[in-house]
Amino acid sequence: MQKEIVINYTEHEVRIAILEDRELVELLIEREDSRHIVGDIYLGRVSAVIPGIQAAFVDIGQEKAAFLHVSDVATGSIDPDLLEEEETEFKHRVSEYPPIENLLHKGQEILVQVRKEAIGTKGPRISSQLSLPGRYAVLMPGLDHIGVSKRIDNRRERYRLRGIVRRYRPKGAAVIVRTAGMGVSSEQIKDDIKYLEKLWREIKEKAERATPPTLIHEDVDLTIFALRDLVSDEVDRIIIDDGEEYNRLRSYLKSFAPGLASKVILYEEMEPIFDHYKIEPEIEKILERKIWLKKGGYIVIDHTEALVSIDVNTGRFTGKRDQEQTILETNLLAAREIARQLRLRDIGGIIVVDFIDMEREENRRKVYNEFRNVLRKDRSRVRVYPISDLGLIELSRKRVRPSLLHYFSDECPYCEGSGKILSMESMMMKLEHWIRRIGAKKSERGIRFRVNPVLGVFIRDGKSDYIDKLAANYKLEVEIIDDPRLHREDFEIYSLDGSRNLREEHR
Repeated sequence: MQKEIVINYTEHEVRIAILEDRELVELLIEREDSRHIVGDIYLGRVSAVIPGIQAAFVDIGQEKAAFLHVSDVATGSIDPDLLEEEETEFKHRVSEYPPIENLLHKGQEILVQVRKEAIGTKGPRISSQLSLPGRYAVLMPGLDHIGVSKRIDNRRERYRLRGIVRRYRPKGAAVIVRTAGMGVSSEQIKDDIKYLEKLWREIKEKAERATPPTLIHEDVDLTIFALRDLVSDEVDRIIIDDGEEYNRLRSYLKSFAPGLASKVILYEEMEPIFDHYKIEPEIEKILERKIWLKKGGYIVIDHTEALVSIDVNTGRFTGKRDQEQTILETNLLAAREIARQLRLRDIGGIIVVDFIDMEREENRRKVYNEFRNVLRKDRSRVRVYPISDLGLIELSRKRVRPSLLHYFSDECPYCEGSGKILSMESMMMKLEHWIRRIGAKKSERGIRFRVNPVLGVFIRDGKSDYIDKLAANYKLEVEIIDDPRLHREDFEIYSLDGSRNLREEHR
């Protein structure tokens, strides 16, 4: 598989596209006015401790208070997500936490690191279990542990890396070797650990002099993040369209991964780099609900407050054989595309997939296994649960930042994010109800409705006779006046002379 990283760098925005066999599978974006803060370290002040949810809120100087759960308070235990599969006994112990009111109090100063961006109405999620990532290792101050990435599965290599860490690990800190450390020399890992140890000393010294809330350490920018966390021997090329950034990236790689520096290529053509690699059209599709599959089927992605639902349909695909085979082929195509879309759109949280129903158990198993296999390429932690009795596959994907849908778009001010507004018939019925309500009281000579022009046209083009007949039954005079200032779902009701608001009087 050919893997490329394409970087589009401008003054106001950095975009990083990851291509696998020339297909866009991941997109990272950072804009000048909305820098990512995951990985940043702050000296904060506890603003509230809530025993009922075993959490605290911490002022770190952001717009919203940060959320600190008891499981993210440093108590000498390591983040379970970083543990290896076989360390089940250790995992059991870390689930037993003391009450948060015994660990924190209001007004307390605390050094924390952002783990998740603010999403929607929620503030950032933070942890006081700090982790400092390098190129080959992660240093976690205050803990006592040696670990190796789960993705390094060679037993001999794991044993070698543990031995290196054991020799160079600083006292009072855990060290975990990252996937990029596989096959790396002892000297390179030692240098990485020494660099992280020095960085931790600088952070501590700065925190001792600071007054909360304040930023203590800013994590690397997006382009360096891409090199540190995404570039490996599997990457064939890194193409960037800015000369200064090209020189900076090569300089970084020469220091931390000399063997990869030659893979950085400067793009100098006149055609925009994302157009040249046919990335821009794919980005345009990211906001679409419906994604067509190669053989005519399609999937539909819908975001709700609680979860993301994905529905699979055969669409135009009818197949050449029996119906069960057609459905199986569609579901297998959908499984691969859904896995790509989760990465590409950076969809996190709870996801429910409704594949097309299949009669044969072996076919259901094929789709489930294919889905799990393609999801293994995902850098984010994904947990896939067995097929439910209703034929649904549920999964959870670690959410670190808002999805690209939320990043690219604002909530529609017209429908307030629902995607629906009342039909003209429904609005017409609302006016009818008001005519009947006011007419029944026999206290008015007439009614003046002020409505959105779209509703006004709808009434005049086909409903005016009905309104006139209804008004005559109550001996009322009814006027319909267009008002472009009004929302399509809104209308105002006045007396004929416009002096009284009948909507207020007749509630």
